[in-house]
Amino acid sequence: MVKVENTKNIAMSDCIVNLDHGDPTAYEEYWRKMGDRCTVTIRGCDLMSYFSDVNNLCWFLEPELAEAIKELHGAVGNAATEDRYIVVGTGSTQLCQAAVHALSLLAGGIEPVSVVAAAPYYSTYVEETTYVRSGMYKWEGDAWGFDKKGPFIELVTSPNNPDGTIRETVVNRPNDDEAKVIHDFAYYWPHYTPITRCQDHDIMLFTFSKITGHAGSRIGWALVKDKEVAKKMVEYIVVNSIGVSKESQVRTAKILKVLKETCQSETENFFEYGREMMKNRWERLREVVKESDFTLPKYPEGYCNFFGKTLESYPAFAWLGTKEETDLVNDLRRQKVMSRAGERCGSDKKHVRVSMLSREDVFNVFLERLANMKLIKSIDL
Repeated sequence: MVKVENTKNIAMSDCIVNLDHGDPTAYEEYWRKMGDRCTVTIRGCDLMSYFSDVNNLCWFLEPELAEAIKELHGAVGNAATEDRYIVVGTGSTQLCQAAVHALSLLAGGIEPVSVVAAAPYYSTYVEETTYVRSGMYKWEGDAWGFDKKGPFIELVTSPNNPDGTIRETVVNRPNDDEAKVIHDFAYYWPHYTPITRCQDHDIMLFTFSKITGHAGSRIGWALVKDKEVAKKMVEYIVVNSIGVSKESQVRTAKILKVLKETCQSETENFFEYGREMMKNRWERLREVVKESDFTLPKYPEGYCNFFGKTLESYPAFAWLGTKEETDLVNDLRRQKVMSRAGERCGSDKKHVRVSMLSREDVFNVFLERLANMKLIKSIDL
């Protein structure tokens, strides 16, 4: 049974460090210092109805959450919210499934709609599009080699999970009405990457968990241009879960408003805090990897409109590779480090995805074990 890292002092000899999942516990310390500013009180008589706003297309979206989402995007400048329908979901996972369902349904064809993503891709896309064995759509794998005729949906994650690169569509079909795109911007926030422009696409997905670290609230939202697509997404969520938890929405709204308030603060700016933490972790990881057989991607600098200066990217995941012909996920497992196999992301055995969002003590143990692997390899040589 895998042990969970709960203690401050992790025993190097027996603890399994699980960096397979992107559990964003790295930000706990920041929110702890915020004290009661994000505290929400919910009485027993509150939030009892299914309905939040019967006049809204997404009738289970709490108005205060919709307002907080618009205000935060406006403050950060990473996505357009004007003339958009906001659809709230139980994390962006549910929203991605809802969007694929909606686009496939509206395509109206007899054959399943193809779903693709450029490798290396987010491994859960495969599970999301194959688990229920829907006859409406079909996972077709890597978008780089996709040339099948007919309607298709391309999933574009930018910055990309797992390798942190900035992505655009790769299936080149200009003016093709059968080509649909879902943009996943889970990591397009200034603590991970420079905000170079305000994104403006038909369907844009965001998740609360990767912005602030509050993964347990299970809240995501989609910014959708087309009313019919938004309606079909809402219908999917209604059938799937009859809406979204109001308690989670109210908590999310409160935290997003506090987050927005700190954007101009010199001492409490969450994005500044997160960026410094991610920068520190990436610098230490690169120091360990330096002059070894391990590899990491290099990221170009970009002018960040939020911070007003040129900055580097510090992704939420490290796409760790090796120059050797070896199975890296098993090499790390022998050091009691769990990672996401590159093969699950459409890549190869020489690559793994490693979460950079664990608690500090867990991350430190990971660096020590990686350094130990480097030392062992140098001795073998």
